[in-house]
Amino acid sequence: MTDRIVWLFEELGLTYNLKTFKRTSEMLAPPELKKIHPLGKSPVITIETEQSEKPLVLAESGNITEYLCDHFGGEKLIPKRYPEGKEGAVGGETEEWMRYRYFMHYAEGMKDAPVPFFIKPIPRFVASKVEEAFLSRNIFGNFDFLEERLKTAPGGGPYLCGQQLTAADIMMSFPLIAASLRLPLKEKYPHLAKYVEMIQAEKGYQRAVKKVEEIDGKFQASL
Repeated sequence: MTDRIVWLFEELGLTYNLKTFKRTSEMLAPPELKKIHPLGKSPVITIETEQSEKPLVLAESGNITEYLCDHFGGEKLIPKRYPEGKEGAVGGETEEWMRYRYFMHYAEGMKDAPVPFFIKPIPRFVASKVEEAFLSRNIFGNFDFLEERLKTAPGGGPYLCGQQLTAADIMMSFPLIAASLRLPLKEKYPHLAKYVEMIQAEKGYQRAVKKVEEIDGKFQASL
């Protein structure tokens, strides 16, 4: 989850310090992370402000992304909301903005792997049946939907919301990249496969990958 926020920092041109926390053997948040956020949320960011002696603490990727875009020049990552003459009108928003708002929330429901975590400990012959049902109902249904969205993107795309990179693309990127490493996309989902390749070629994304590798020693796309 941290990966997307690092990319966002890079796109916004912000100066930041990146610190990683290792979960315990029980996959729980370590004590030092809980000192920052009581639920041990990741990612979590702190911002030093002049208005308070204590730093501002933000958790949840969507919340962090929207806040940073609101305050640090993120308008370039948000499509224009209203065409001229329709400001404030219900239903008057541009398709680009409506897609942006939708995918900002849609991304939070995505999983970082097509095989659910509960399959791994159970016997393979049982897991295969569960996996088959899970994949066909959830993962491939989402892929079908995203393929259609990319085919019908405003202005011909190539991004989900149209012709420009948005914060929604950043939010959507890592679960799709992670999924593409586990499932072949090109044959059935050519637009989605091309989109994933394009995202990985973004300069901001590549800088984020390099930053994570420098700090953590490795990089693995995840939600």
